[in-house]
Amino acid sequence: MAEVPLDFPRAWVEFADPADPDQVYRCDLTWLTSRWVCIFGRGCRGILPGRPDDGCCSHGAHFSDRDDERRVRKWAKRLTEGDWQYRAEGLANGIFEKDEDGARKTRVVDEACIFLNRPGFSAGAGCALHVLAERLGAHPLESKPDVCWQLPIRRTYRWVQRPDDTKYLEVTIGEYDRRGWGPGGHDFVWWCTGATEAHIGREPVYRSYAPELAALMGPKAYDELFRLCEDHEASTIPLAPHPAD
Repeated sequence: MAEVPLDFPRAWVEFADPADPDQVYRCDLTWLTSRWVCIFGRGCRGILPGRPDDGCCSHGAHFSDRDDERRVRKWAKRLTEGDWQYRAEGLANGIFEKDEDGARKTRVVDEACIFLNRPGFSAGAGCALHVLAERLGAHPLESKPDVCWQLPIRRTYRWVQRPDDTKYLEVTIGEYDRRGWGPGGHDFVWWCTGATEAHIGREPVYRSYAPELAALMGPKAYDELFRLCEDHEASTIPLAPHPAD
């Protein structure tokens, strides 16, 4: 199936952060009320040719900061042989590396992230850190690198100057489409957010990704977003639905 175009009409909402008067959220209602759902292992084509089982894990995960890296390292120490296919390799040769620009990331082993369990592994295919979190009764956002648990939500920041010379921090919550990856995103053989086969969820994104959104925005801001998404869905005049739905 074809992906929908990158540019199409979207409905946006802005509201002041209830926890910070100097911050305003700008949220993509079209994306957040869409029926996107991760279909890893259920039709995901992967981002590289001939490697559908990798999903979006082919290049490893870049860390957002040192705290992100330290947190992942801490969780990785709790992985057992039953959780992690490449545990022996990780213990012997490390789990992190630098890319060509010197940025820190998870190592790539056998053409994908070292934490990616391949099909046929006893714990099942997928992220070993995700497996660990579920085994321990935690949410995967606690154990996985920031970029991994946040995808495909994209959070960006910019300062906005008002006419009265005051300013506020605008925080955008939206769809992590191909362009979010930079120029290389256009080279992916497939990307899920605009793919019709991934828009089959029973719940909209603002509900299915509630823990992730609350972590990204704070609980008070998420509660306000939830209310606005509910109002948007209840509107008798549909406005800018996601074309992949």
